[in-house]
Amino acid sequence: MASAYAELDDEWSPEEVAATTAHTVSTTAVEPGTRAVIYLRVSSSGQVKTDYDPEGISIPAQRVKCQNKAEQLGLTIVDEYIEPGRTATEMSKRVAFQQMLSRVRTARDVDYVIVYKLSRMARNRLDDAVVMADLRKRGVTLVSATENIDDSPVGQLMHGILATFNEYQSRESGADIAYKMGQKVRNGGTIGRARLGYLNVIDRFDGREIRTIAVDPERAPLVKLAFELYATNAYTLDELSEELYDRGLRTRPTLKHPAKQVSINKLSQMLRDRYYLGYVHYDDEEIRGRHEPLIDEDLFERVQDVIDSRTTARERRRVHHHYLKGSLFCQRCKRVGITQRMIVQHVVKSRGTEYTYFFCRNRQNGTCDAPHINVALVEDAVEAHYATVRFSPQFILEVRAHIGSVVEEQDVAERLLHKQLAAELQVLDTREDNLIELAADATTPQPKIKAKLREIARDRQRLTQRMTTTTENLSDSARLIEMALELLEDPQALYRRCNDQQRRMLNQTIFHALYIDDEQITDHSMREPFSRLHAIQHARRTNQPAPADPNAQPPETSNATPSQGSGGVDVLLHGITLGPCSSKTPKVELRGLEPLTPTLPVWCATSCAIAPWCASGCSPSA
Repeated sequence: MASAYAELDDEWSPEEVAATTAHTVSTTAVEPGTRAVIYLRVSSSGQVKTDYDPEGISIPAQRVKCQNKAEQLGLTIVDEYIEPGRTATEMSKRVAFQQMLSRVRTARDVDYVIVYKLSRMARNRLDDAVVMADLRKRGVTLVSATENIDDSPVGQLMHGILATFNEYQSRESGADIAYKMGQKVRNGGTIGRARLGYLNVIDRFDGREIRTIAVDPERAPLVKLAFELYATNAYTLDELSEELYDRGLRTRPTLKHPAKQVSINKLSQMLRDRYYLGYVHYDDEEIRGRHEPLIDEDLFERVQDVIDSRTTARERRRVHHHYLKGSLFCQRCKRVGITQRMIVQHVVKSRGTEYTYFFCRNRQNGTCDAPHINVALVEDAVEAHYATVRFSPQFILEVRAHIGSVVEEQDVAERLLHKQLAAELQVLDTREDNLIELAADATTPQPKIKAKLREIARDRQRLTQRMTTTTENLSDSARLIEMALELLEDPQALYRRCNDQQRRMLNQTIFHALYIDDEQITDHSMREPFSRLHAIQHARRTNQPAPADPNAQPPETSNATPSQGSGGVDVLLHGITLGPCSSKTPKVELRGLEPLTPTLPVWCATSCAIAPWCASGCSPSA
């Protein structure tokens, strides 16, 4: 006998095929009129994976009932058809069911079809009527193992009632589920499988199990990286997919599909999905979700700008690569308060001559008159500009010397702080001992003593926590500044030695933007700590205080030795470790990094626990 599963489609996994293996009996040895097949089905694949038995719990339970019914009617089961996880509303997708009907039509060796319940076969009156007409035409009787349906008038009446009720129940359950899903979304929840970068988890809260979403610690950083890389306008979707794959991003594995590279279609959907901003959608309504956003609005909008710029109606997008893409901006647009990138275009003339140039995107809508600039001239302009951002040798020496002294000063201050806290704890111990002795005296007010002891306990906890807190070290900030000094010690020579990929990374490390006009880099916006250090160097040369906005200063164009301004480099380095050079809270006073100046009549170390010395002249070792 041919297998009932010989024509399974590609949607079925090997496990499902194994689960649907038919238990067949030769029909030649069975008396006609007693030949029966049984049809077993569960609605979802999850119901098959609920027990040590690979068939789960429901399928074996249905089989036992059907076998018992066959014995009661004196029938012989010649085959069984198993549907491990197929919906009742889509008969065309139920492979085993269709194969059973095909056998009934062609082999003509089936007299009875036994089901556990009528709802296992159909939950739609029309489908039920079509199937029943097909079975009656071939002389096949449908039997329910748990319901009284047969070919008698009463049995047919019961069949019609059950078919109607099953359809009502299916529609009612669907409407109820849809309403509850909608309510969950309106409350900020997520329905269905979690997006890439998130995980479906169960949160146990007040004895309840809540199905919710959590950030995937493995994939979430790479999903955020995907937005950041694409926002640079330096990657196509295909390149981005390859880059993320090289960095370790894979799809989540399933029972049917192993983890694999994220496709460009999946990336395209992901980069447009506002779910990663923290929103969920339902019935054209956007709702703030309960899940944690992976990106911010600014990054998302920059990605949308890149996507929109690459999509032109009735025009196939051609992607041209260059290491300066994403770093160049139009100076003419900047003058009128508009931030606009320069894009690259490759043209092949009629004689086969190739020409590559940069131009402002706003030329396309007629709002900018900046000319097209040959790519070779742009490359030369950027290389020449690197000479203007060089730190002078004298400035580098002064900064390095000052950072060394600050780190040493920090170590001294921390040792003094530890000594003072230990002394305070010893005082608390003495006070506590005295109060305990008083508590032994019955005449002493006990409530007051207990209150004092609680106060001492709180103070001890606070001081102990300060002593055990990890000491902030300025070494991270020092390394960051040292890296900046090394990169800009002779940046033009470094830039010339780099290949195209290294130049891209160097540009994006040092600059937010390079502004170009008429084949010259006319301005720039630098990243931290380069912008702060350049502002300090510029202020040193002009004998002025460093500005609050370092990028407001014009770019350096001279390598002259800095003049000795008032206060020296100590004052001009004010705020480096308090600002972007360190993401941690500094353990220095709000005065910055310059040495203490005695401005108060009495300024001892107890006024600021980490002050390096007292204004009155005492030293840390005193």
